[in-house]
Amino acid sequence: MEIFYWFLIVLLFVVAFIGLVYPIIPSVLVLLAGFLLYGLLFSFKPFSLYFWLIQGFFVILLFGADYIANMLGVKKYGGSKAGVWGSTIGILVGPFVIPFLGILIGPFIGAIAAEFLVHRRGFSECIKIGFGSVIGFISSIFTKAIIQILMVMYFFYAVL
Repeated sequence: MEIFYWFLIVLLFVVAFIGLVYPIIPSVLVLLAGFLLYGLLFSFKPFSLYFWLIQGFFVILLFGADYIANMLGVKKYGGSKAGVWGSTIGILVGPFVIPFLGILIGPFIGAIAAEFLVHRRGFSECIKIGFGSVIGFISSIFTKAIIQILMVMYFFYAVL
């Protein structure tokens, strides 16, 4: 039964990493669910206050990395808050409209549409800003992946 329990915990971690590419999956909550599942199935003893403080710090970093990377990507290419919001909406809606490529096309189109509709920018400037939103999204995926890897590594350090 222990192998099955570990399978479930690792499965939650894998789903959390899938959530990096599909933002509809709340990666942070799925990771935390893996930690809690370990506690329920095995023991909460390895999870000291120090463990939860460090994991909480990582959670804050995850949320910050997501927002900051998207914002910097859009702003670096001349976008505004509207472009950041359009990109964020595109990240959430894109995968549903265009299943695989929507995760990249969504923020691109969202940033373009927001900049054009709110600030009436030229087409070439909007394209540049849309490109920046995709760069920001991709860099956020890599940053969040590193943070999540650190979270999982610290979990295994604490429990093994």
